[in-house]
Amino acid sequence: MSENSIAPEEPAPQEEQTLLSHLIELRSRIMKAFITTLVIFVCLVPFAQEIFSLVANPLMSQLPENATMIATQVASPFLTPFKTTFFVALFIAMPVVIFQVWGFIAPGLYKNEKKFALPMLVSSILLFYLGIAFAYYVVFPLMFGFFAAASPQGVTMMTDIGAYLDFILTLFFAFGISFEVPIATVMLVSTGLLKVDKLKSARPYVFLGAFVIGMFLTPPDAISQTLLAIPVYLLYEVGILLSSIISKSKEEAANNE
Repeated sequence: MSENSIAPEEPAPQEEQTLLSHLIELRSRIMKAFITTLVIFVCLVPFAQEIFSLVANPLMSQLPENATMIATQVASPFLTPFKTTFFVALFIAMPVVIFQVWGFIAPGLYKNEKKFALPMLVSSILLFYLGIAFAYYVVFPLMFGFFAAASPQGVTMMTDIGAYLDFILTLFFAFGISFEVPIATVMLVSTGLLKVDKLKSARPYVFLGAFVIGMFLTPPDAISQTLLAIPVYLLYEVGILLSSIISKSKEEAANNE
């Protein structure tokens, strides 16, 4: 066998050019998302203290009289408000970030897939914000109220501001992602990976799994665990309903052709 027959094929110049153009476009879109977040962050920096006070309000409103939050690290009073402001800027910039992701993958989709994907992206953004709002306005007041009431007599509840920020960011992320359940359900059915009947038969397991997920993602108390598990299961039912509607529409369209 000759040396030329076993030599690996070199990528064609056109393929290298295509890969290079994709990498350049990816870098461009990452930079646009980063610059957008940075611009929002710079605009919000003058209000960093007010933003942290707003984020800390669910806990502060539940603390006993004369109790305050504390800073156990030297630089925490300075850095924590700025860190909070950055994540708020990132949350605000999320539609732009998602749009850049969409702009990168859209050229590789078929026309009918683009019509389906765009509403899904918009819905995913809205559901992510809805999950964050639910955590802030419903879960946090109930959870922190429970923690404050459960404090042993003689023990003053005083939370470190850095630990508090890490704690709520975890919960924001958990509730934001959990509220994407209808989107995930619809995508599984639309791509043919699962049938609606399979989703319906899995209801008991999903109900149990929602509480297991709540146990790992939330603090070890029944209130926050339940407040995550119940919406996740209800959103699963919404996903089944939407998937059924989409499946029937596809069947009707196929029959009419």
